[in-house]
Amino acid sequence: MYSLARRMMFCLDPEVAHELSLELIGAASRLHMNRLISKPVASRPVEVMGLQFDNPVGLAAGMDKNGDFINGLGTLGFGFLELGTVTPRPQPGNPKPRLFRLPEKQGIINRMGFNNKGVDHLIANVQKSSYKGVVGINIGKNFDTPVDDATADYLTCFEKVYPYADYIAVNISSPNTPGLRTLQHGDGFRDLLETLKHSQQQLNQKFGRYVPVAVKIAPDMEDEELVQLAKTLLEYEIDGVIATNTTLDRTAVQGLEFAEEAGGLSGDPVRERSTATIRTLADELAGRMPIIGVGGISDAASAADKIKAGASLVQVYSGFVYRGPDLISEAVEAVYSQQRARIN
Repeated sequence: MYSLARRMMFCLDPEVAHELSLELIGAASRLHMNRLISKPVASRPVEVMGLQFDNPVGLAAGMDKNGDFINGLGTLGFGFLELGTVTPRPQPGNPKPRLFRLPEKQGIINRMGFNNKGVDHLIANVQKSSYKGVVGINIGKNFDTPVDDATADYLTCFEKVYPYADYIAVNISSPNTPGLRTLQHGDGFRDLLETLKHSQQQLNQKFGRYVPVAVKIAPDMEDEELVQLAKTLLEYEIDGVIATNTTLDRTAVQGLEFAEEAGGLSGDPVRERSTATIRTLADELAGRMPIIGVGGISDAASAADKIKAGASLVQVYSGFVYRGPDLISEAVEAVYSQQRARIN
């Protein structure tokens, strides 16, 4: 059924298709028709960052930025949903068109620019949702906030979402907000981590619940930069790292239509870079911090590869667009098998 729906959706503008697909998923959930679009997904419990996940396959940030479709997406079998990226104030994002398909490589280029309705809107949706799985909330800065003042934006979002999130993802790696990736290095990075860890400690005391913090990084760093980043994450006792965001590299899609469009490239073309990043991080972290692997997961084998490289959980986005809900059950079983093999 999804194959037919995809052919129809791929006749539409990508952003229109994205929005319509989410509306249809939501409608199917309300009408209790979700079994028509997704297979049952086996429970494969796993504990990561002190949280209990029903299975290790989640939805990556970017699909449901505003939390408008939590209940519908939650019926598809994901072990967790990561909402956002959300910013303190609503913002429209970059001018359209800003989303492009590269079907020959099962890739997507986006330059959305953190388009969202603001953190308060997302919180209201989380509060009224009936989804019982793990919810991560991905936070960022407004486009017009100078990079030197970015920590204040992250802190605003952090403090607001803390009571409602199971974990908080700090997005410092989107290529579509000018200057954002500079926060992965240097004094700005340290200042951000120190501020958020201090807030986490205070909010833990206030609410009596510890909400883990994970940092989402880019796939475009050199190994030396990754090693230093890992050391800094450990120094500030961050709870997890999400590897990776989209890439600026176009080597894998040269000559294809839309390949030169500005923005971040996701899907199959980023798979190897993402997995290599996970492998380097895993070597440096040596089990002291969990990794959430994302980037180019489009089948069972690519999901298992992320676990082999050192990830504890995985997330899907572009593969979900191209493959639909069948990918979830395939990835769950592949990850589960690989995790059992690692233990044995």
